[in-house]
This record gives sequence, structure tokens and C-alpha cells, in this order.
Amino acid sequence: MSATKQGVFDEPRTTKQNRLNVTLLELTRHHADNCSEYGRILNSLWPHWAKSTCVEDLPWIPVRLFKQLSLMSVQPTEIVKTLRSSGTTGQAVSRIFLDAETARAQTVALSKIFGEFVGNKRMPMLILDNDGFLNDRTKFNARAAAILGFSIFGRDAKYALDENLQPRWDEINEWLNKYKDTPIFVFGFTFIVWKHFIQALSAKGLQLNLAKDSVLLHGGGWKRMIEESVNNAEFKRMIAATTGIERVHNYYGMVEQVGSIFFECSCGFLHAPSYADVVIRDELTLGALPIGAQGVIQVVSTLPRSYPGHSLLTEDVGTLLGEDDCNCGRKGKYFEVRGRLKNVEVRGCSDTRPMVTT
Repeated sequence: MSATKQGVFDEPRTTKQNRLNVTLLELTRHHADNCSEYGRILNSLWPHWAKSTCVEDLPWIPVRLFKQLSLMSVQPTEIVKTLRSSGTTGQAVSRIFLDAETARAQTVALSKIFGEFVGNKRMPMLILDNDGFLNDRTKFNARAAAILGFSIFGRDAKYALDENLQPRWDEINEWLNKYKDTPIFVFGFTFIVWKHFIQALSAKGLQLNLAKDSVLLHGGGWKRMIEESVNNAEFKRMIAATTGIERVHNYYGMVEQVGSIFFECSCGFLHAPSYADVVIRDELTLGALPIGAQGVIQVVSTLPRSYPGHSLLTEDVGTLLGEDDCNCGRKGKYFEVRGRLKNVEVRGCSDTRPMVTT
């Protein structure tokens, strides 16, 4: 059965792990046969990969490789969209090539997981960012792709910030007045939400008091938040104090692995959906670690067919907290992200720089 036809969080470990191993082995074979660079990597580093019996034994490639190579497993004429990571000035960026099948699977999977946490009713959407990237929608980066990807779940989208990422107060108030008693879907990147909206509200002594059941979805990393001594609890407290929003969900994901979005549950943990999984690996030996141990995060997904992004070793550090037993009731693994590996460049998805289109 296709991963996107599965329930999002209702599959216990035994059946999920067996299904993932079979599907990911097939994907590995597909990419090895159709992407010569990936095939050479497997032959050199994992000559016996076909004998893998569990997800932890499957081959992976470092996420950084997409900044160095143009990897695709379909013909160039089949590519319908190219995604780019958001790098800071002078950094190389990843290029991710999507064909129609992969792009469609991404949208279906994202819709299912979004509906699980937020619901299926389209709410008016307040985007805590600037709309400058819309001038050239072929110049996708991670930040732009996330905004456009999640915007399909909202309606009458309003971009709240100007080109300098300052709030457009008059426009915001006029827009909100249309939806005084209507729940609002608010979306933004964690540090931008904090630095350019929540702190701006607080500095002006303003409170939005959005309607009950309004929800904030945010992502993009916590490095800058940690530098300002702001943890998740304080972030949520200030969100409630300045906007009235109590439904706040962080998410973890990356442009290099489309559709692998891990949402935060009401208990504060990130959950792996049916079509994706996580493995925590030792920073030195790269061996798989047990529940409770901190290490490098590996993410796997059954969705990427147009490029070999189905099993990636990230540059993030995290801890697997459990499987099938979260108090929120969802099945599957749940985990938390603790930060970045030392001496690794900062990813730019939550940069506070305005988007530049050239």
C-alpha cells in the first residue's frame, strides 16, 4: 500500500518498520539504477546494502552532498520544479529536483499530516513574512517553498511584514477586522515570528486577541532563539500573551527531503508520520543509538523518487524519546531536536534577511 494511503499516525512499530524496510530497499535500488553518482556511492560504501533487514541498516548519504552534486534519478525533461535551500551569503545551496510524481506525493502527504494537527477547514492565513519572493516564483528556496507549500491550507493570505521585515500594522489591523470572530491560521519561521512580530507587538504594548482555535505553525530552527535564551515554553507563553493563540505547533523538516515534516504534538514532541522515520546515530561511530541517547539525526522517507533523498544523515543533533507510547496517543517514533553539530554552517531557513530575488 502507498505510504500516503496509510493512516498518518496509527501504525505500530512491527508493521511500520517492515513496510518501511521493503519500500526503502526498493527506493534504494531505483536510485542506484537511475542516478550514477548515487550508485557509485553505494558500491563504494555499502556494497551489501541489498541485505539490509531494518531501517537502521539502510544506506544513507549526508545532506550536505546536495550542495556539491546535482543528483536526480529521472530524466531532466521530467523535472517540474527545482527547490533550493536557504543559504546565507557565500554559502553553497542544495538543489532538489522534483518530478510530477514526487511533487504530488509531497502535497498529499503534507495535506494528511497538516489535517491531523490543524484540521481540514481552510482558515484565513496570516503569513509572518514578506511577499517579495512572489516576484519570481521559479527562484524557490526553503523559506519560499515552505510558505507556498503551507499556503494551500489557508485562504485570503495576508503577508504581515514589509521588505525590511517590519510589521505593516495598518494593513494587519484592517485584515484582522474582517475576521474578528474567525479562527486564523498563522504561519512563519520561528526566529522571524519572535524577533519581527512577537517582540514588535510586545514593544508597542499591543495584543491581537485572535479568535479561539486560531493556530500558529512555525519552523526553521532554534539556534538564534537559544542565543537569546528563549526556549519553547517561553516562546509559547509570549505567543499566548500577545496574540491569544494557545494552539502552537513547531515542525521539523528540510528541503532536501520533501514531505518529511515532523509536527510537534500537544506534549511538545516531534512525531514521525507513516511515510517517514528517524534514526539517531552516534556522532563518532555513526551506529544507531537507543531511546534516550543523543546523537545525529538521520531521516528517511518513502516519498522521494526523482532524486536520492530517501535516507539522509542531517547535521542536526537530537534524541529519540520513545515509540508508540506518547501521551498524545499517536503511534510511531517521537523525538526532539537539540541543536546543530558543532562547526557546521548555520542553515538559512529562518534567516531574518529579506528574501532577495534575482
